[in-house]
Amino acid sequence: MNSLKEKIERCRQFFSELAPQVKDAQGVEELRQQFFSRKKGHLTLLFEEFKTLSPEEKKAYGRELNELKAEIQNRLTELEQKFQEKASERLIDDLTLPGRKLYWGAAHPITLFQREIERIFISMGFSVEEGPEIETDYYNFEALNFPPHHPARDSWDTLYINDKLLLRTHTSPVQIRVMEKKKPPIRIIIPGKVFRRETPDPTHLPMFYQVEGLVVDRGITFAHLKGTLEYFIKALFGEKIRLRFRPSFFPFTEPSAEVDIECIVCGGQDPACRVCGGSGWKEILGAGMVDPQVFKNVSIDPEIYSGWAFGLGIDRTAMFAFQIPEIRQFYENDLRFLRQFNRR
Repeated sequence: MNSLKEKIERCRQFFSELAPQVKDAQGVEELRQQFFSRKKGHLTLLFEEFKTLSPEEKKAYGRELNELKAEIQNRLTELEQKFQEKASERLIDDLTLPGRKLYWGAAHPITLFQREIERIFISMGFSVEEGPEIETDYYNFEALNFPPHHPARDSWDTLYINDKLLLRTHTSPVQIRVMEKKKPPIRIIIPGKVFRRETPDPTHLPMFYQVEGLVVDRGITFAHLKGTLEYFIKALFGEKIRLRFRPSFFPFTEPSAEVDIECIVCGGQDPACRVCGGSGWKEILGAGMVDPQVFKNVSIDPEIYSGWAFGLGIDRTAMFAFQIPEIRQFYENDLRFLRQFNRR
């Protein structure tokens, strides 16, 4: 018993001798470890010895040991505060130190670009629709005029979950679902994730974002399609942007076209341009008049109604707009890249 009491007093005296010698915050931490480390701390060893005492002995010396522990902890706290205040004073006095920059969270660049697309179409009277990312073969292909074994299916490189379900390759299935439930007039856009069996490279990923649009009403013509897309592209890239329509083929539209805009990187002046390949043009979307068979699949009379549709890759168009060379940069979670889009 006397032995433990003597050890408590020696420990108190030892700490009293060491505390005034501490010069900085690192010294405070080293002193803390010297007395409280799990295996060899002076107080830790005293508490281990305390566990071996009889109940009477614990009652006699438990209070003294706890008081010593509290004394040491309080003194360490005082020392910590002392050196923190000194460090703050030094920082305040040193006017050459750079300020501490606080970074605010911001929307992802793909989200920002998608919101801008939505804003433009909503201003023209369109509504935004969503649908499932796991689809059936019927909605993803067959209802869109892709019968089984159609050669155009090969270019979609579909990711199948089982014989009946797949990850949608475009947001076009939502067009079918909307036309099944709503009667014309229909004016919608469908943004969302799509999936294809792609090998990652600077312009391709197995998952990317797409937005599609659909208009169905009486008397809709290709002129309406052309006028709407011209307004959209100029609102997105600026009034001075030049664009052109080229004939193309899609199973669910007829006639079909691809829309190019002038290269905003080189303007057609650089034969070695990595973006446009020296052509001066960059294809950004496909469009066309809805095939009558698609209307028949959803019980809309193609003799009464007509319509048009388009599809645009959000990621690739954002790359072009922001002049980003790698699509993979959008998904690498590099704060140095993402903070460039923080407008606060």
